[in-house]
Amino acid sequence: MKKILTLCLLLVTIMIRAQIQEPVKFKTELKTVSANEAEIIFTATIDKGWHVYSTDLGEGGPISATFNVDKITGAKVAGKLKPQGKEVATFDKLFDMKVRYFMSSAKFVQKLALTGGAYHVEGYLEYGACNDENCLPPTQVPFKYSGKSDASANTGSKDAASQEANGNQTDAANTTTGTTDGIKSDSTAKDSIAANVAVNDSASVDLWKPVITQLESFGGTTSPKDLSWVYIFITGFLGGLLALFTPCVWPIIPMTVSFFLKRSKDKKKGIRDAWTYGASIVVIYVTLGLAITALFGASALNALSTNAVFNILFCLLLVVFAASFFGAFELTLPSKWSNAVDSKAEKTSGLLSIFLMAFTLSLVSFSCTGPIIGFLLVQVSTTGSVMGPAVGMLGFAIALALPFTLFALFPSWLKSMPKSGGWMNVIKVTLGFLELAFALKFLSVADLAYGWHILDRETFLALWIVIFGLLGFYLLGKIKFKHDDDDTKVGVIRFFLALASLSFAVYMVPGLWGAPLKAVSAFSPPLQTQDFNLYKNEIHAKFDDYDLGMEYARRTGKPVMLDFTGYGCVNCRKMELAVWTDTKVSDIINNDYVLISLYVDNKTKLAEPIKVVENGTERLLRTLGDKWSYLQRVKFGANAQPFYVLVDNNGSPLNKSYSYDEDIPKYIDFLQTGLENYNKEKK
Repeated sequence: MKKILTLCLLLVTIMIRAQIQEPVKFKTELKTVSANEAEIIFTATIDKGWHVYSTDLGEGGPISATFNVDKITGAKVAGKLKPQGKEVATFDKLFDMKVRYFMSSAKFVQKLALTGGAYHVEGYLEYGACNDENCLPPTQVPFKYSGKSDASANTGSKDAASQEANGNQTDAANTTTGTTDGIKSDSTAKDSIAANVAVNDSASVDLWKPVITQLESFGGTTSPKDLSWVYIFITGFLGGLLALFTPCVWPIIPMTVSFFLKRSKDKKKGIRDAWTYGASIVVIYVTLGLAITALFGASALNALSTNAVFNILFCLLLVVFAASFFGAFELTLPSKWSNAVDSKAEKTSGLLSIFLMAFTLSLVSFSCTGPIIGFLLVQVSTTGSVMGPAVGMLGFAIALALPFTLFALFPSWLKSMPKSGGWMNVIKVTLGFLELAFALKFLSVADLAYGWHILDRETFLALWIVIFGLLGFYLLGKIKFKHDDDDTKVGVIRFFLALASLSFAVYMVPGLWGAPLKAVSAFSPPLQTQDFNLYKNEIHAKFDDYDLGMEYARRTGKPVMLDFTGYGCVNCRKMELAVWTDTKVSDIINNDYVLISLYVDNKTKLAEPIKVVENGTERLLRTLGDKWSYLQRVKFGANAQPFYVLVDNNGSPLNKSYSYDEDIPKYIDFLQTGLENYNKEKK
C-alpha cells in the first residue's frame, strides 16, 4: 500500500513539474578581490530555446536583470550590475525597442566596496527569461555573505566566503517554484497573504487553495505542438515542387529518365540507376543545408531573424532574385563548372557517374532553382533552428528527385506529361512577385531597428496591395514581360490564381485604416506604427486584483477568466492582437466572463512584504507582481506566461489551462467549454 501511495505521489509531482518550468539555473559566489573590494558573481546555465535579458533595458520593455540589497553592513554597493559574456542585441517589434539578452549561459557581476572589519550583505538578483512561447515572471536569486575585510585576515575571509558561496549555489527555478507538498504545508504563507487582503465576506472561501490536481484532471495545457521542423520540411518540399515546373528543370525530366531506361538492357538496373540519381539529388542539397549551418553556426542562425544588417542583405538578395525571375537577367554559375562535371561523368561509370550527372543537373538548373533555394534558406535560417537549413533542403530535394524515380518506375506516365511552354515562365514571374513581397518583410525589420520610419504599417500594406494587385493583372494577361509569349488566352487555373491574388489585395485595404488583418500579422509591421487607426475592438480587463475580481464575479454570478500576463511578455501581446481581437472571442470574454489580468512583473510595492516558504526556502513577496506570480504557482502549479485559466466563483477550474496558441477556434472552444461546465455547476 505504501508503495502505491508513493507511486501516486510521484506521479502527481511529475504532473506538477510538467507545468512548472525551470529553464534557468543560477549559482552565486563571492570573490574577494582585495582587502577593500569584493565581487558577487552570478552565473547562469540557460536551457536551449530560452534567453535571459541583460541589464538596463529601459521602461516599457522586458524584465532587466537587477541587483537588490535587503541588508548590508561593513560594505557598500560599488557601481552597477555588470553583464559579462556574449550578448545578443536585437530589435524587438512588439516592444518597439532594442533589447539585449543571453543564450546558453549568462554572467552578472556586482562589485562591493568593503569599508573595514566584519561585513554582511544579503539580497537577491532579479531577472527575466523568455522563449518563443512563454515568459517567466520576475525571478529572484537570493544570496547572503559574511566575512572580514582587514588585510591580515583577507585570506581567511576569502576562504570563508568561498565555503559559504559553495553552500549557496542556487537553482533559480527552485527558489521561485514549489511542489504540491511544499504548497499544501505552507499554511503560514497562505495566512499571511489572506491577512494582506481585505475583501468583505469572501474570506469564507479560500480563493488561494491549490487546485492543481483538479486542473490536471481536465487534461494537459492547451498549447501549440512543436511543428517547426515539420513546417520547414513542408516549406522546402513546396519549394521543390515549384522548382520542378520551371523551364530549367521540367524539360530535363523525360530526357534523363529515358537515358536511364535505354542505357541498360536490364530494366531493373535502369530503375535502380534512376533511384540512385534521385538519392544523389537529395544528398547534394542536404549537404548544402548542412554547409549553411556549419558556415553560420547555431548562435548566428538564432540571431538572424532580427539582425538589421542581415535583414537588409536578405531584402536586397530577394529583390535580385525577383528581378531575375522577371527576366532582367539570368543567374548562372560559370559554364566551365557544369562542363567539367559533365565531362567527368562521361569518363566515369557506376554510381559515381550517376552522382556527377545529378550534380550537373544542380549546376545547369541554378538559374531557376537558385532564387528558390536562396529564398528558402533565408526563410529557414531566420527561424533560428540549427538543423533548419538541412531539413528545408531535404524537403526541397525529395520533391525535386521524386519525378525522376516515379517516371522511371512508370515510364508510360511520360506520355501524359504536360509539354514545355509559356506556362513555365508564368510560374517564374509569379515567384518573382512573391519574392518581392517577402523582401519587404525583411526590410521592415531593418526599418524598425534603425528607426527610419519609411516602412510603417500602412506603407507596407500599400506596397503589398500594389504587388498582389499587379500579380493578379499579370495572371489575367494585362501585363507582360519579355519572356512571355503572345498567347493572350487565360486558362482556368490561371484565372483562379488571379482571382485569389486580387482578392487578397482587396482584403488588405481595410488595414490602411487599422483593421488587424490576422492573415498578414506575422509579416506586417506592428499596429502601433500605424499613424491612422480607426479600429477599436479591444479587450480591457475589468480587474487587475485577484481577490477583488473574484468578489465581483461572485456577486454578479459570472465565471472568471484569469489572465496571468506581464508587461514584458511578448507572446501575451501576440495573443491579445491575434486572438482577442476576434469578434466572437471578444464577445464571449466581455459579456460572459469577468476578466482579471494579473501582471507578474508589476513593480508596485506591497504595503508590507509577505514571507512565504516554498520548497523549503523562505522568500519575501515584495511587489504585486511577486504576489500574482506566487498565486499562479501555489494555486495552479505553473509559472510561465501567457497562462489562461477559467475558474468558478470559488476559484475551482472549469477547463484545462491555455497557453500560447493563436488557433482561434481552439480558443473559442476553450472559453465555451468553461461556460458549459460553469452552467452545469449552477444547476
